[in-house]
Amino acid sequence: MFPFNDAGVISGLLCGVLFGFVLENAGFGSPCKLTAQFQLRDWSVFKVMFTAIVVTALGLFGLRAVGLMQADAVFVPAALLMAAAVGGAFVGAGFAIGGYCPGTSVVGLFSGRLDALVFLLGLLLGTVVFAGLYGPAIEAIMAMGEVQAGDTFTEAYGIPEVAMLALLMVALVAVFYFGSWFERRSAGPVTAEQAVAGAGSQTGV
Repeated sequence: MFPFNDAGVISGLLCGVLFGFVLENAGFGSPCKLTAQFQLRDWSVFKVMFTAIVVTALGLFGLRAVGLMQADAVFVPAALLMAAAVGGAFVGAGFAIGGYCPGTSVVGLFSGRLDALVFLLGLLLGTVVFAGLYGPAIEAIMAMGEVQAGDTFTEAYGIPEVAMLALLMVALVAVFYFGSWFERRSAGPVTAEQAVAGAGSQTGV
């Protein structure tokens, strides 16, 4: 049987390899490209990842609608707002400083980037330290802001899933619109020399 089932390990490894291959070929293994998103100069990561989120959401909704997937087939972790905020802040800070996230650091390492190795070692060290220090006090902080009503917007706030999908699509259009606007502003006006060089490259001169 093809390993896309509850076996998990082989399926996860295969998906991880494919995901890493796509990331590297999209240029997302480069820390320069990744840090540029925090400077609002390059919105490629925002555009690709947000597109993936919306396509996945639409796909899961469609599969459930036609009966090819059960509603509870996808695990949704508990909605712990404080844990998400603290974890997101630390990951975001590391992302902005080092130019890597956990996934792209592995991609960078297998692409031969030594800085990715340093980042990955720091990530592993931080994980070990956090696990060693984890106790009742940290657990209490992480449990703050738990949404008792449910773990999705539909469950917790009563927003219909169709409306949530529509909001996501509107947000996706906004990301592309404002992302392109910021990228144009960052690029600056085209000089006469750049215009001549661009025309020459198109004509083969």
